[in-house]
Amino acid sequence: MERFTTLTGIAAPMPLVNIDTDMIIPKQFLKTIQRSGLGKNLFDEMRYTQDGQEIPDFVLNQPAYRKSQIIIAGDNFGCGSSREHAPWALLDFGIRCVISTSFADIFFSNCFKNGILPVVLPPEAVAHLMDDAKKGENARITIDLESQTVTASDGTTFAFEVDAFKKHCLLNGLDDIGLTLEKAVAIDAYEAKAATTRPWA
Repeated sequence: MERFTTLTGIAAPMPLVNIDTDMIIPKQFLKTIQRSGLGKNLFDEMRYTQDGQEIPDFVLNQPAYRKSQIIIAGDNFGCGSSREHAPWALLDFGIRCVISTSFADIFFSNCFKNGILPVVLPPEAVAHLMDDAKKGENARITIDLESQTVTASDGTTFAFEVDAFKKHCLLNGLDDIGLTLEKAVAIDAYEAKAATTRPWA
């Protein structure tokens, strides 16, 4: 998993509430177990017409936001079914951070496991960042995980809270497999001992 330390990038404003996981990646794209390739179908039903043409009004289809790495969203982002494909699709598109006033619990947890930082801020802070993001590609937002701050293009800074363990994992690029591999020496020692004391196992 790629580390998350500091990110400065274009933020796409999505002032919608209850953006659910089916909106993020519709159910017809859940057949794959591959994490790559889902970015082209991110927000599929909002990005494309039924015949596959881009919808010009959708934010990620607009020239200023095609390379967005941050989403500023309304309340309850990631609600709905608990599909891990949702953070996979966001990450494959290039999104590394989502900022909202609230997230669905399972989606929130899945983000950390996949290298995405979900940031919870109060409504007034999200409103400020939403307005800032509407300025387009010249208005870049900076997220510093170490200092736990979000800085708008006008220099306004907002502090956010993050669980210490989840922060450690993101800063060091540790997903569940990475955390297990940190204990490789202890695991090998246990297996070696078990092979000697319980050879029948």
